[in-house]
Amino acid sequence: MEKQIKTIGVLTSGGDAPGMNAAVRAVVRTGLHKGFRMIGIQRGYNGLLNGECFEMNLRSVSNIISAGGTILYTARCLEFKTKEGQDKGAEKCRELGIDALVVIGGDGSYRGARALAHRGIPMIGLPGTIDNDIGCTDYTIGYDTAMNTALEMIDKLRDTTQSHDRCSVVEVMGRNAGYIALNVAIASGAMAVLLPEKEFDMQRDILDKIAETQKTGKRHFIIIVAEGVGHAQEIANEIQARTGIDSRATILGHVQRGGSPTLRDRVNASAMGYQAVCLLEQGKYNRIVGMRGEKLVDYPVDEALEMTKSLDPVLVDVCNTISI
Repeated sequence: MEKQIKTIGVLTSGGDAPGMNAAVRAVVRTGLHKGFRMIGIQRGYNGLLNGECFEMNLRSVSNIISAGGTILYTARCLEFKTKEGQDKGAEKCRELGIDALVVIGGDGSYRGARALAHRGIPMIGLPGTIDNDIGCTDYTIGYDTAMNTALEMIDKLRDTTQSHDRCSVVEVMGRNAGYIALNVAIASGAMAVLLPEKEFDMQRDILDKIAETQKTGKRHFIIIVAEGVGHAQEIANEIQARTGIDSRATILGHVQRGGSPTLRDRVNASAMGYQAVCLLEQGKYNRIVGMRGEKLVDYPVDEALEMTKSLDPVLVDVCNTISI
C-alpha cells in the first residue's frame, strides 16, 4: 500500500492498562519530531465515530508518563463491529484528515483497525492489555504493572493469613490467560495456582497439597486462582468444609488495572510507540508491534491475529516444585 501520510491519529481501545499513556506520549512526540500532524481520538472507536478528536502538540502529553489509565479514555463500541460502523469510521477518518491510525489495545482493537485498513486507512497496532494474552508478542503494555500490583496486595494479605492460620484463595485478573496468576504465584510463594490452561482437580491440586504441607508444619496457605478459572468463593467454601481450615476468598479485581506504571512498562511502551511511527514513516503499514525477548518485532496484522502462545512449561514446573 502506498499512501502519503501527513496526519496520524492515535487511540486507546479495550480495557485500560498502565503504560498506555507512555505509549501515547511516545507516538505523539515521535510523530511531531518527524513532521506529522497528530490527532488524539478520545474513547476509542466510539469516539472516532462521534468525532471526539483534538489536535495534539508536545505539551498535550506532558507529565503523563507516570499516570495510569489513559488520557484518551477508552470505551466499548458495538457499532464498530458492524460493516456500517466500519464504513462510517473510515469516512470519519477522511473527514477529519486522518491518514493513518496507531491503535493501542488488544486483538479486538486490532480487528477494528484492520477493518479500517481494508477501507484505505493504514494502521499500526500496539499491544496494550494487562492480560498478556496477545499471541504475537511476549510482552504487553500494562502486564508488568498489573503483576506487581497483584503481588503487593498478596504480600499484604499474607500477613493476616499467617496471623490467623488461614487459607486465602486469591483471584487475579487475566481473562482466559494464566500469565498473571502463574507469575504472582511463584513470586508470592503461593502453595497452589489454578490456571485456565490446566485442568483443575480439587483433590489433587489443593486438598492433597494442603495435607502434605501440613505434615511439614505449615499452617497457613495461599492459593492463586486465575480469573478464567474463577469461583474463588466456592473454592474457599469447599476447602473449609473438607479440611476445617478457616478459608477466605479475595478477588483483587480492577485495582490491577490502575496505578503508576513500572519502569518496564514505561520503557517498553515508549519504545513501541516510537516504533509505530517509524513504521508509518517507512511506508510499512498494517502491522502489529510486539516483543520477542527484549527486542522489538512487527508482523502483518493478519498474521499477528492468527498467532498463539502458551504458558512456559518450565515456569509451571517451577511453581509446582517449590510451592510446598
